[in-house]
Amino acid sequence: MATQESRLDKFLGEFKQQTFESEFTKFMREYKQQKPQTEAEQRKSRSIWWDHKQDLETQRRAKESGVKQQAYVYQNKV
Repeated sequence: MATQESRLDKFLGEFKQQTFESEFTKFMREYKQQKPQTEAEQRKSRSIWWDHKQDLETQRRAKESGVKQQAYVYQNKV
């Protein structure tokens, strides 16, 4: 039975579809190979701009001070 499976695998292997890789994916893969420091720089930048502790009081005040908006902005009030 193992020989049957290996024959089938060999047969199906010849017909496997090539996976598609977009131009952008190729570009990014090559870029990261040429400049391996890119990911470290991305992590550093993210920590500067995004990875901060959240101030829950400020978030609460901002939510409470928001003005409610009608469902469809451009409709005249009836």
